Amino acid sequence: MTAMTDAARRLEVEIKVPARDLGAVRNKLRDEGARPLAPAHFESNDLFDRGGGSTLTFKGLARFEAGIKTREERETAVSDPEEMERILAALGLERRFRYEKRREEWELESCVIALDETPIGDFAEVEGEPPAIRRVLQRLGLDFSQAILDSYAEIYQRRRRHEPSLPKDMVFRNR
Repeated sequence: MTAMTDAARRLEVEIKVPARDLGAVRNKLRDEGARPLAPAHFESNDLFDRGGGSTLTFKGLARFEAGIKTREERETAVSDPEEMERILAALGLERRFRYEKRREEWELESCVIALDETPIGDFAEVEGEPPAIRRVLQRLGLDFSQAILDSYAEIYQRRRRHEPSLPKDMVFRNR
């Protein structure tokens, strides 16, 4: 990624769109000269009131400008996730939600593009500066008007209201 100021690094500026065919998006990334950043990998994310996982992440309240989500984001590596969970519990925080995904990451036009396979569908997330996000979406043939501004937790909780038989957490059924 390009060099950013310290303050800019603490902002998450992204858009998430449904992707009917992640393979086609992946091929388009290759055709457009995108650089792979991280191969496909499994992620399990535990949401406490403000954090969780082997990387502790804080995400502030989102605001939306021109249809793109921006919020403060701070992260730090955690060497002992179990101890971190005990510390969060001692602070009065409880795990409230877990979600899983298979993710791979690419870079194009100083944007990070995440291809996410989730239990509720596939998505492409594009993070970067707003003009670059719009260019990348266009280059990849993704429709800006289909943007989803909610987090995976919010999307899942809304789906659960309509499908109460879904499990409490957004996890793959075969795990």
